[in-house]
Amino acid sequence: MQRTLFLLLLLFATAPTALAQTVIYTTAQHPVKTPEQGVLVFRLDEASQLEQSLFPHLSDNLEQAEQQARRIMQHPGWQTHEAQFTFSYQTLIAAWSAGIAKTPAIVFDDRYVVYGTTDIALAQQLLSKWREKRP
Repeated sequence: MQRTLFLLLLLFATAPTALAQTVIYTTAQHPVKTPEQGVLVFRLDEASQLEQSLFPHLSDNLEQAEQQARRIMQHPGWQTHEAQFTFSYQTLIAAWSAGIAKTPAIVFDDRYVVYGTTDIALAQQLLSKWREKRP
């Protein structure tokens, strides 16, 4: 547990930040049909889906569940899954840091958030209309 928290803190501290980047935060329920070049797309449900696929039937007994999890983590190829977990949790931290309240959400210029769509063009139109109304 302490190792996991340390890794999450380490990831948060070393997470690359892109200035003036367009980022889509979404889930499997709201797929991005054709992502535009240069737009980052992050699925916020990826961590839970990985957990369910890798640890589908852990025991209700904590000691047995720990043993089962350790066996899974000793399999060849675990490092690939661990990297996927790392990235998916890094994505959750980035969304939380950006103040994302729901999905789908598109963040423009690390400042403006448009909720309810994964369509960049539509989100840009909505943002433009909103900005025109502001003094």
